[in-house]
Amino acid sequence: MSDTSSRPTQEQLDRYAEQFNQSLTLRFLGVRVSFPEGRKVVVAIPEVRPEHRGGLGTTAINGGIISALFDLVIGCTPALLDPTRRCATLQLSVSFQRPLTGDSVQAEAEIDSHGKNTLFASARVLDSQGTVCARAQGIVRISSAPWASGESPAIN
Repeated sequence: MSDTSSRPTQEQLDRYAEQFNQSLTLRFLGVRVSFPEGRKVVVAIPEVRPEHRGGLGTTAINGGIISALFDLVIGCTPALLDPTRRCATLQLSVSFQRPLTGDSVQAEAEIDSHGKNTLFASARVLDSQGTVCARAQGIVRISSAPWASGESPAIN
């Protein structure tokens, strides 16, 4: 994990995202992962469903769903460096700023810094109007072992 010249191509990131999007977990949650311009990770709920709601006893998005979005979006940031290596979120710190409402949700994450085996990332969750409703910081462990398939995190 050195300089930006060795980073994956947009095609590799798109393939990673598409395979990840086929996983049972992401399909169950109704979320999609993407890597716009290869510089950040975006996790979106294009259509908020009733089971996503319930925060504060209202129709706001539940905090557990928001935390899951943060775990996913921050946990995928190592793919911006090398999508062939496994990784796991070690620490996640979430700050809820306002109720998250609306019919769609987007989480975005970027790498703050990284070493060979550890990555620090920041993320935010936005409502359908683009208002930041929550923020998170996380630490991700990057394994030296590749994914079993050699290229994909997809869990079937």
